[in-house]
Amino acid sequence: MTTTEILTGERADLLETLRQHRWFLTFTAQGLSDEQAASSPTASALSIGGLIKHVASVEENWVKFIEHGTSAMESDPESQDYENHEANFRMEPGETLESIIARYNEVAAHTDKLVETVDMDLSHPLPAAPWFPEGKTWSARRVFVHIVAETSQHAGHADIIRETIDGQKTMG
Repeated sequence: MTTTEILTGERADLLETLRQHRWFLTFTAQGLSDEQAASSPTASALSIGGLIKHVASVEENWVKFIEHGTSAMESDPESQDYENHEANFRMEPGETLESIIARYNEVAAHTDKLVETVDMDLSHPLPAAPWFPEGKTWSARRVFVHIVAETSQHAGHADIIRETIDGQKTMG
């Protein structure tokens, strides 16, 4: 897309909504130290840095699904272990909030380009998993809606964590 082209309709709506919910999520991290971003001050084990890291990973994986099909989301059964899954939700030693947000911004930029150009009706079968109905397919459009939902859900989680840390709220 050139700088003179303006998106309208569905693509513009998706981009605006994605960007708004990404902003809500990353706003919760504004002004936090790495230690605060890694902290889990609620009953949950979730942290703000971990949530941003997780949302980036989920968005990246769904974009790979759009670009490469079902095989992009099928995992090696031998690599499935609880510790690797849990690490996706927390800041690991050596990770910084700045690096996690930078990575998220890279993923977001790639997704945004795809929203601008992909055939929204491009569809692939969902991978076999207990949480997906057997034989179901998702279009690129449906995947983008899912990314919005995932981002907004975790922005809410992050907002509760931030309010527990220092009282700051994203809204209100």
